[in-house]
Amino acid sequence: MDHYDIVIIGAGLAGSLAAIALARDGHRVALVGPRPVIADGRTTALMDQSIEYLKALDLWDGVAPLTAPLVAIHIIDATKRLLRAPPVNFRAAEVGLKAFGYNIPNAPFLGILEKREASLPTIDRLTASATTLDFGALEVRVGLEDGRTITADLVVGADGRRSAVRGAAEIDVFTWSYPQTAVVLNFSHELPHQEVSTEFHTESGPFTQVPLPGDRSSLVWVQKPRDAEETLRLPPDLLSRTIEYRMESILGKVKVEGVPQSFPLSGMTARRFGKGRVMLVGEAAHAFPPIGAQGLNLSLRDVMTLVELLGPATGARLPADTGDRFDRRRRIDIVSRTASVDLLNRSLLSGFLPVQAIRAVGLQLLSSAGPLRGLLMREGIHPGSALRSLKESLREKIGRKSA
Repeated sequence: MDHYDIVIIGAGLAGSLAAIALARDGHRVALVGPRPVIADGRTTALMDQSIEYLKALDLWDGVAPLTAPLVAIHIIDATKRLLRAPPVNFRAAEVGLKAFGYNIPNAPFLGILEKREASLPTIDRLTASATTLDFGALEVRVGLEDGRTITADLVVGADGRRSAVRGAAEIDVFTWSYPQTAVVLNFSHELPHQEVSTEFHTESGPFTQVPLPGDRSSLVWVQKPRDAEETLRLPPDLLSRTIEYRMESILGKVKVEGVPQSFPLSGMTARRFGKGRVMLVGEAAHAFPPIGAQGLNLSLRDVMTLVELLGPATGARLPADTGDRFDRRRRIDIVSRTASVDLLNRSLLSGFLPVQAIRAVGLQLLSSAGPLRGLLMREGIHPGSALRSLKESLREKIGRKSA
């Protein structure tokens, strides 16, 4: 029976990145999970902090050719409501960056991670599904569908919203749903995007264009479920014209590529993010609408925390309370990000006039107040940096007054 330091169940982006990061520190890792049957047509916008981590993992050189930088983000209030916000423009140069981050297609990104896994001698890639988990005093026993059994000091659940690891560890979840479906697709366009992402806020949710290499972009179009069904039934030429119209022709003529995919929107957060010998990362721990490029960036911070917590391999058994310590370390970040995304999404859906007023005033402040906009951008790129910057600014002012 094979024994590992860590078994990671779930071989998507979050699980694969965790396996690579832990293996680089010398831990013996089993990455368990079948390969996807259907290629993921979505893209992921990774912010500057996440890109720096990919560089630290020696992954960036392989990923970079797939990506397009995000040098600016434009938010346009496309609602027909009485109280509408002015356009807001965020530019990376305002916070001293060449780009906020980079947009990466998920399917080829996962392919690059799989190649890297194969090159690391301390990763065993097991494509069978995990069927049983037994938590003992000294180790975790994992049964696989092919009849094998493996053991490990720790288990990482990276197996998505319906996480079997989370269920086996008896960790409850808090879930909620939205009357929304996200339609995702890629398209080519006549005019260059100039590395700018444009987000149209509508009554049903955001309609967000994100640059891809060349004159191509990805789209996340959040709609009411019935409207999304009608969108998916549109012939390609009519769908292309509809998207061009929705984008106010800012990119000229549009041509949809491939077949659109759709995903019902809901939210979920685990009551605990770790327990005993179990840690939850990615959508096994938290899930929310695709707003503000928070999903995989938050998952990567799960991975960073896990790697920092465990440190380099020493040959000793990994502590049985690692999950409890991981839970304490991740709680504030996950809860605050989940709440902020939920609030932003609900503010778009609300027909309550005071809520619309608060949202419009908030965006007005961001549009006109440079320092506030800078703080928000820094917080989005490097969580916690806005608060640190504010503290340092206050200390400087107090210091000058007392001098």
